[in-house]
Formats: sequence, structure tokens, C-alpha cells
Amino acid sequence: MGLTGFLLKAVGISLSGVMAPGAVTTAVIAQGAQRRWAGVWMAIGHGIIEIPLIFLIMFGLGVLFQADWFKIAVGLFGGAFLVWMGVGMLRDKGGADSPSGQMTNAGPMMTGLILSAGNPYFLLWWATVGLNLALEARTLGWLAFVLFALVHWLCDLVWLTILSFGSFHGTNVLGPRAQRIVLYVCGVALALFGGHFLYRAVALLLASR
Repeated sequence: MGLTGFLLKAVGISLSGVMAPGAVTTAVIAQGAQRRWAGVWMAIGHGIIEIPLIFLIMFGLGVLFQADWFKIAVGLFGGAFLVWMGVGMLRDKGGADSPSGQMTNAGPMMTGLILSAGNPYFLLWWATVGLNLALEARTLGWLAFVLFALVHWLCDLVWLTILSFGSFHGTNVLGPRAQRIVLYVCGVALALFGGHFLYRAVALLLASR
């Protein structure tokens, strides 16, 4: 398979992961309801974790992601952050002073960074599917490897931007009530995602004892 064929395959596989519903999708919809460019900044935060990660897994870091203690630590950290973010939205009813309105006091870029670093499924994807793509890219040369990393991140950028723009314009057309509903639903979803991460981490911790 040539470079063009590989990149097309990488785009297809990348989009299947990027477009899958999850914590990042929920967060960008919530933050996009108030900032149209939230998706761009979340993609940048995501890329700060992802781009170096793509290079590091080539040097054996992917094995680390499959260790139980690492999955537990990431699950506890990511789960706690998601629960905090979701409960904050619900407590303040999605208002301007809620974590969603203040971008969790860290901004959408930091949110993208934390949600990526604290998402065990994201890291597991890179330890398996992503690793295979990276290895295939490496066999085609370093140019293919760099282009693969760039193309994969661009898939994140485009999709998250579409989501935040859609959320921003949709809630502005429908009014403040629609915005509150979107933020409330996203708050519930984030809390549930966080609870799931925590449950899986605790279950793994108990099973490994």
C-alpha cells in the first residue's frame, strides 16, 4: 500500500474513533454552547497529549498503557475530573457561573488536555489500534509517520470544531432555555462517564489485589 492509500485508511480508522460518542464529545458540546471556537481549543489541548504520545508509543510506551496500575490511576484521575465537571454543571444548572460557563476555570484547551490524559479508552486505543497504524506508517518512512500524526490530529480538529459550531449556533438560535437544557444534559452525561471510569478503575483495583 502506498502513502496515499495508507493515509486514506488512517483517516477512515481515525474518524471511527474521533466520532465515537464519549467524554470529549460531551464536553465540546457543552462548552461550544457558549464559545463557538471551543472545539478548536479542545483539539489543541488534545493534541498536546496525543502528538507526543504517537511518537512515544513507537519506543515501547504502549506496553505501559496495558498495565493494570496505569489503567487504575488513569481511571481514577479521569473519572474524578469528569464527575467534578458534570456535578458542577448540574449544581449551577448550566448557568454562566458554572464550570461549563467558566470553561472549568482552565479553558477548553486545558479541558481537552485533561480529558485526553485521563481517558483510559483513549490510551487503550493508542496502545492497540493506534499502535498498529503508527507501526505501519513507520514502515513507509518518517515522512509517512509525521503525516499520519498530522492527519489524525486534523480529524480531531475538524470534528470537534463542527460540534462546537453546531452547539453554539443551535443554542443561540433556540435561546437561553435550549442552552440550559444542553448544558444540563451534558452535565448528567459527564457525571455518568466519570462514574463509569471510577467504577472500572475500582473494580480493576479490587480484582488485582
